[in-house]
Amino acid sequence: MSSTARLLLREDRGPVAILTMNRPDRRNALSRSLLTQLRDTLDQVGVDAAIRAVVVTGAGGTFCSGMDLKEAAEQSATTDGEHAMVAILKEFADLLHCLHTLARPTIAAVNGDALAGGAGLMAACDLAVAAESARVGYPEVRRGLVAAIVMNDLIRQVGDRRARQLLLTGEPISSRTALEWGLVNQVAPGDQCLDEAIDLACRLVECGPSAIANTKRLIDETEGRPANLRGAAAVSAVIRSSEEAQEGIAAFVEKRPPRWAVPPMR
Repeated sequence: MSSTARLLLREDRGPVAILTMNRPDRRNALSRSLLTQLRDTLDQVGVDAAIRAVVVTGAGGTFCSGMDLKEAAEQSATTDGEHAMVAILKEFADLLHCLHTLARPTIAAVNGDALAGGAGLMAACDLAVAAESARVGYPEVRRGLVAAIVMNDLIRQVGDRRARQLLLTGEPISSRTALEWGLVNQVAPGDQCLDEAIDLACRLVECGPSAIANTKRLIDETEGRPANLRGAAAVSAVIRSSEEAQEGIAAFVEKRPPRWAVPPMR
């Protein structure tokens, strides 16, 4: 196994590249460094003729818990906090766009919970295999945040009503419900999740590489996927700089209930 750095591991099994987010102590939260390494590695895969499919998974018992809110809280306290926040949200938007446009098929091996940006990362992949114990959720509103960057993928995959349930309640659903709703393609026992994802990737490798790339592009054109997600990232950045979001993030980091301010009556 080779590693681009400690935060991300890459293992090539023949034509399949397995990318493992390696922050188990932080539930594989997406720090700026991890986002950069994921994007750079996907760019490398995209020009590697020997690689025909990509599997993304997480180390430990979690797939990905979303953006690193502890890092966000620390950065917001600096003099350059607002600029750093905008930059990391653009990094996340660009990572999802990279997954959307990668000429190789991508499979998320959801070995554990996929929450917030982690659920968005899963949904940006072409296919997903989830462990039986995994949950999928978008808890942003419980932190005073809005899931703007990942919203388009979610709504296209599950429809309006189900997206509203996930986005407005912030409550997670089980992997079985995610399968029923169309967020994942199959559910496997936890110890078989990665193997099932790799098996699926190997079946995709049997297909014509140009046919796969063109099919991905045509599906996106048919569904009207946005050309990029930077507009959504800008919206997310504005909301994240609000007092409500700052309180929500602080409450999350301090492991306490948020103290929401009541908006004035109109």
